Amino acid sequence: MSREAPPHTWTFLTNHTQVLLRIAEDSDVTIREIAREVGITERAAHRIAADLVEAGIIERQRRGRNNHYTINREAAMRHAAQAEHQIGPLLELFKT
Repeated sequence: MSREAPPHTWTFLTNHTQVLLRIAEDSDVTIREIAREVGITERAAHRIAADLVEAGIIERQRRGRNNHYTINREAAMRHAAQAEHQIGPLLELFKT
C-alpha cells in the first residue's frame, strides 16, 4: 500500500509576503508577472499590492504604462507578535 502526500492546505508565507518578495526582486515587475509567479489571479495581485501601498510597506509610482515600486524597509511588520520588527530584515532573510 503506497501513501500519497496529503494535499497542501497552507503555506508558511502568505500571498502578501510572496508579492512583497517578488517586488523586492524586481521593482519594475508587472502585476501580470507577479500573479503568474505567485500563482494567484491578476485581480488578487492588484488587491495585495494595494494593501501593501495602503499599509505604507510599498510605494507605487507610475512610469509610462507601468508601475515602479519602492519598498519601505523600515515599515513595521503587521502582526502584533512581530510589530517591533521591520520589513527590511525579512527581505534580507529571503534574498536570493
